[in-house]
Amino acid sequence: MPPPATVPFYASLLDACTATKNLKTLIQIHAQAISHGISHHDFIRSKLVAAYASCTQMRQATLLFHYTNRRSTFLFNSLIKAYASLQQFSPSLAIFRDMLDIRKPIDLHTLPSVLKSCAGLSSLRLGQQVHGVVLTNGFASDLANSNALINMYSKCGDLGRARTVFDEMAVRNEVSWTTMMAGYGMNGEVSEVFNLFEKMVEDGLIRLDAACFTVVLSACSHGGMVEKGTEYFRMMEERFGVKPVLEHYTCMVDMLGRGGKVEEAEGLMMKMMEIQPDFALLNALLGSCRIHNKVEVAERVSHKIHGLRLSLSSGQ
Repeated sequence: MPPPATVPFYASLLDACTATKNLKTLIQIHAQAISHGISHHDFIRSKLVAAYASCTQMRQATLLFHYTNRRSTFLFNSLIKAYASLQQFSPSLAIFRDMLDIRKPIDLHTLPSVLKSCAGLSSLRLGQQVHGVVLTNGFASDLANSNALINMYSKCGDLGRARTVFDEMAVRNEVSWTTMMAGYGMNGEVSEVFNLFEKMVEDGLIRLDAACFTVVLSACSHGGMVEKGTEYFRMMEERFGVKPVLEHYTCMVDMLGRGGKVEEAEGLMMKMMEIQPDFALLNALLGSCRIHNKVEVAERVSHKIHGLRLSLSSGQ
């Protein structure tokens, strides 16, 4: 028998690995658990599954899962969430079905990942069934479950039901507002994005964050609203204290490029401080160059893309 402190001690180490997603340390701790003869302990094994899943090592996580005798709700949740986060939606739902088949209880943390998988597969019918499970289990007042429902209905094209869930929420957070705005944006209802944004600002109850402005700027880009997008970009830091990051610059470069202001888009990219352009930003600008026949700018952008590829291949 291992000393009483061994199992809790290694469990806490594995929890730390799950939080930090440190695979190298995880492998070392796993080896030590084996040497101490506690790796077969169901509690330790469940922690190992969660840790490997958080490090996206799904083959190892699934193998350990099948060797675990007493599979807790936490264990099922860990695998469901990990598969969903890797956009492996079908395996995520398969684990959930296994969970239901053996009548394993679900908790507050089970269904948000299941709903994410329904959204990823655009499976509205299944999403509606899971919504019923949310209501039956009394999870409708939980923020994470409600936000996941908004996301699922939006990605499945049922904006009316998404808005109903949003309107019926007693408490909303930044994710609630941003998810609803993103739903309108992805379904082409740009005016509703701005209406929600203005309402959020008027209410003053939610702190605007970077994700919120990414949704707004993306809507401006796809709606061809260059002046409005430029205004929002300016007010981000000046009025709301949100410093632009790469995603915001990418939206702006795409928006300016789509609007034919290719040189202005390039100028904005050149002004980016302490932020390295990535392929998404450079390709957005290059695409605009092709549309508007900006050969000189395209040559400079192509040179930057080539330089980025060389940098990545050399590991710098």
